[in-house]
This record gives sequence, C-alpha cells and structure tokens, in this order.
Amino acid sequence: MLLALTGWMDGGMVSSGTIKHLMDGRKLSRVGHIEPSGFYIDNFPGPMEVAALFRPHVKYEKGLVTAFELASNEFYADPAANVAFFLGKEPNLDWPRFGGCLFEVCQRLGVRRIIFMGSFGGRVPHTREPRMYGSVSDSELLPLLKQHDLTPGDYEGPGSFATYLLVESPKHQIEMLSISVEIPGYLEGLNPLSIEAVSRRLARILDVPINVDKLRKASNSWEQQVTEAVQKDDNLAATVRKLEEQYDNELIGVKTDEDDDDDDEDDD
Repeated sequence: MLLALTGWMDGGMVSSGTIKHLMDGRKLSRVGHIEPSGFYIDNFPGPMEVAALFRPHVKYEKGLVTAFELASNEFYADPAANVAFFLGKEPNLDWPRFGGCLFEVCQRLGVRRIIFMGSFGGRVPHTREPRMYGSVSDSELLPLLKQHDLTPGDYEGPGSFATYLLVESPKHQIEMLSISVEIPGYLEGLNPLSIEAVSRRLARILDVPINVDKLRKASNSWEQQVTEAVQKDDNLAATVRKLEEQYDNELIGVKTDEDDDDDDEDDD
C-alpha cells in the first residue's frame, strides 16, 4: 500500500502530490474510507490565524455554499497491479484508533508492506536533486535503504503519524518503509521537482513503469520561475548560492566551514 498524508509531512505537497500522480490513469476501485469524526480538531481557540489552520475549507458563490471540505481519508485498490493506495489527512486526535482502522483495511486487502512518502524543509537548493532519507519498521528491512539509495534517517524531535505507523506495523505483521524527501526550506507551495524525484524512486522500488513526462515539464517550468524570483532578491540569491556550494561539496566529500562548526559543537 502506498500511503500519503496531508499535514505535517506534506510540504511542497510531495506526499499527496506523489500519490495522486501515481493513481492517475489507473483503473481504481474505491475500497474503503475512514470517517473523520473524532480524529480532527475543527475549531481551535485563539487568534484567527491559528484557528484558520483547523477549520474546514468552505466556498461561497453568489450567496450559496458550493464547497464544505471535511477531512477525507480514502482507500483505493488496483487489483491488476497488486497495489493499494491511501490518501488521507494526518489525524489530530486518537492516533491508536485511526491507525487501527488503517491496519484493519490492510489486513482485509492482504497488504504485506506499506510505503509512505513525505517531506521536510531542509538545506537543499531548488536547483539540485532533492535528497531522500529512509526509515523502516524492522532492522531486517535496513538493507532496503541501501538497495534503493535512501540515506538512513537520523532525527530527534516532534513525531509524525507516519512514525507511529512505523512503530505499530510489526504488531500487525506488516512491513513499512518511510521515504522522506528534503525540500528547500525557503519555499512554500507545490514542489513538482520533488514529486517527480519521489515518483521516479518509487518506480524503481516497485519495479513498474511510471510516466513522469508531465511532471518533468512542470518541474522545469517551476525551477525557472523560482530561479527568476530568487534573482530579484539579493539576500535570497546569496543564500541559494551558499546552499548550492554546500550541496556540491557534500557530493564530492569536501568538508565545509559549516561542517567544521558542527564538529566543534560535537566536541563540546
């Protein structure tokens, strides 16, 4: 099952955008859903800017409500390809019950492995191939990371629902691989370059052909537009050049001044 979650790890819409691309053009059957009630905070006290992050998105046209969007959590299956898809929203509440619903559907469909795709903001410049990191649910699966050119993840901090699933999946006799792509921390909005990169990597992992022509065209246009915008901001342009230098030096194993600073901190 390929799994995507909007919210915490969907920067650049890499999680949701990748799975939507992989679902496009398939003969899919909708095989289930998770009701949103009890899993999400629809109203949060505080300033409007904070409350707006939780309230459902609505749309009015000429005095009529034309859209009222509650969280959607849908399961689809492509029996011919022996693959299932889950596209949902990371729950705010009751992770164990939400996870239980997801694992129950996996058991009914005979899913043996879950692959999650997500993203995080980092130091990669928009002009370079995004770096990808991987985590697995069991030590026996660690060879998968090397096999698929995924850097083993090292992280400590706030956790995601995907991490919860990594912890819980062995209890349900299901393997899980989590892929996290590093996207430029200085950008917001759709990132087609990273969606293309993850789609290509998944094509290798699943050993299936995936057409990325449309994504490649969108990636080229996106990179050009971002570059033009960056060049209009001297400070941001200088930051991007520095990130490019660091990225290239890491590829060829050159130690940067920033790396030296990190080593000094480690020595302390």
